[in-house]
Amino acid sequence: MRRALLLALAVLALPVQALELKPFSASYTADWKQVPVSGTAQRSLEQLDDGSWRLDFDASMLVASLNERSTFRTEGDTFLPQSYRLKRSGLGKGKRVEHRFDWDNKVVEGSDRGEPVKLPLHVGLLDKSTYQVALQHEVAAGKKSMSYQVVDGDEIETYDFRVLGQEKVSTKAGQVDAIKVERVRDPTQSKRETILWFAKDWDYLLVRLHQVEKDGKEYQIMLEEGSVGGKTVKGN
Repeated sequence: MRRALLLALAVLALPVQALELKPFSASYTADWKQVPVSGTAQRSLEQLDDGSWRLDFDASMLVASLNERSTFRTEGDTFLPQSYRLKRSGLGKGKRVEHRFDWDNKVVEGSDRGEPVKLPLHVGLLDKSTYQVALQHEVAAGKKSMSYQVVDGDEIETYDFRVLGQEKVSTKAGQVDAIKVERVRDPTQSKRETILWFAKDWDYLLVRLHQVEKDGKEYQIMLEEGSVGGKTVKGN
């Protein structure tokens, strides 16, 4: 009995396994079905000097652009967002969002389309970019369904996902084996659709994304080239 107790205490004393994130960079073709001209998109994750991480996403074409940046840090296997900003122009109304995550005072503050935002902050709450890295990490861990609390504009929303299976994706970097993931929405509440593909052999890098907006507009990005942990992505 004493030995079993000591073993149990030893297990509890083990440090929480830290997330093993790898920096990456990727470039994509970006297509809007309603616009005959293709654009480009870039996505990158890099570790900063203070140990935190910065995730950037930029997409642009003749009539529209979108820029997102988030910073976050990790503690054990937990993501702790620090800041988020979004700027979108073209294809309808422009949009600007900024969020700051104050962990000392447990509050999220910022603005959404010029209106002030103030929301309670708790461990597990993510921003609209950092949750994508969390999703990538949990797909890599073999999870089949995932759920996240996300600061979306001036609200906290629940984002649910499920794995649909494996699928080969043909990219300009070659054909890659990918895990296909769907954003789960109530069809009676939203007509939006989001499908993502993550490359199994490349630390589950996002290689394709297909989005259908509630107004029927379709958007897709497809990998052109990328690197993960300093290694160039090469398909079959």
